[in-house]
Amino acid sequence: MAQEGNSLKQPPPGWRFNLGLFFFILGWACPLFIPLVALTKLPGAWKATISGLLGLGIPELLWVAAVAIMGKSGFNYLKMRFFGFFKKYAPPDTVSRTRYRIGLVMFTAPILFGWLAPYMPQWIPGYEGHRLIVNFMGDLIFISSLFVLGGDFWDKVRSLFVYDARAHIPGLKK
Repeated sequence: MAQEGNSLKQPPPGWRFNLGLFFFILGWACPLFIPLVALTKLPGAWKATISGLLGLGIPELLWVAAVAIMGKSGFNYLKMRFFGFFKKYAPPDTVSRTRYRIGLVMFTAPILFGWLAPYMPQWIPGYEGHRLIVNFMGDLIFISSLFVLGGDFWDKVRSLFVYDARAHIPGLKK
C-alpha cells in the first residue's frame, strides 16, 4: 500500500504517458475541428455526421484509448496532477459567519432575481435593453457564491439529495 502511494508522486516514465496525454488532449480538442468540417465541400449529410462524431463519440474513444495507453499508474498520475492543481483554488471547508452571510446573499439574490425578472421586467430599470448582460452577471454572482460559502455548504447541498440525511441545527431542540 505504501509503495502505491510513492509511485503516484513520481512522474510515469516515457513515451506511453506522453502518447496517452496526447490522445487525451486531442479528445478535448476534437470539437474545435467542427468549424473546419463545416468549411469543407463535403455533402451536408457527411458534414453533419462528422461534426456529430467530433462532438460526441470520437473524444470519448480517444479518452478511453489514452487511459489504455497510459495504464493505471499513468492515469492515476494525471488525475493527481489535475485535481492537485484545482485543490489549490478550492474553497476552504469552514468560513466566518460574515463570509457565510455574504455568500448566502450572493447565492439567493440571483435565484430570486431570475425567478421574478420575467414577471416584472418593467420594474427593473435597464433590464429590457440589457437582459443578456444582467443574466450573465447573475450567473457569475451565483457561481462565485459557491466559492464564498465554503466547502461545508457543499455538504449541505449534497444532503438535500440523500434521503436518510438529517439536519443538525445547533441550539434547536426537537
